Amino acid sequence: MSASDFPGNRTLDILYKAEREGYGILAQICYDAGMAIALVRAAERARSPAILQMFPITLAYGGGPFLKFCLDLAHQASVPIAVHLDHATDPEHLELALGLAEQGIAFDSIMVDASHAETDEENIEVARPYVERARKAGIPVEVELGRLEGGEAGLRVISDAKLTNPVKAEAFMKGTGAIILAPSIGNLHGSYLNPPNFRQSILQDLNKVFKSKVPICLHGTDELPDALFVECIKNGVSKSWARDPYAKALGEGLLAKPFPEAQEAATEAFAAACERFFTLFGSVGKA
Repeated sequence: MSASDFPGNRTLDILYKAEREGYGILAQICYDAGMAIALVRAAERARSPAILQMFPITLAYGGGPFLKFCLDLAHQASVPIAVHLDHATDPEHLELALGLAEQGIAFDSIMVDASHAETDEENIEVARPYVERARKAGIPVEVELGRLEGGEAGLRVISDAKLTNPVKAEAFMKGTGAIILAPSIGNLHGSYLNPPNFRQSILQDLNKVFKSKVPICLHGTDELPDALFVECIKNGVSKSWARDPYAKALGEGLLAKPFPEAQEAATEAFAAACERFFTLFGSVGKA
């Protein structure tokens, strides 16, 4: 499967341009409308492309109406913004996303996460039918080779990480039929109890194999040092995300301010965090 199978796809257009020009894309998880509005507001101010990401638990909560809201918000922005479903692992979440797509409410891309499988072959076997169904709906798919430890926000908790083997990556992508790759390089979901130890050589090897063909996306980037983000982007990563202050700002604001003021303050706190990462990732003015 290649980009030619998805002409005009927002996610792929955004990621391929970022790879060509050597900057990173902030793909930020949004749990509610305020966070989605903040991301779009920040992207427009920075003239930066971005990806609005949603976890399956949020899709299950808001359903088609919330997805449609996010799609309308992103697609009507004055800069390129795609909407992506992250870490869709359970069949009911994949069925919900693909069912909505078949009704005309389609993510720009989804991640079919079968990294919990015991072997690469099982990962391929689980992912392939969903990848094929997504392709028929015009949706490119991201897959994970290897396995990240940790868990968060409704994601299943994994305790035994497996690093990505770059030698197997080409056959894995061909086997799944997917077009976007999330590798395991020592990254993990949730907070790092010890300083992160990322194997940059894995990214470098993957970049040699997949440059201009398969975008590389980095997960497990909570609280990373700025320099590590920059190094990963230099070694071929085109999509990453980071934590935000939205919930803390909203919670504190609601105790002291009227709801609209608290919501606006939280929105601006989140927007400021996004703008910082647009600058760090080098995407300011790239829209």
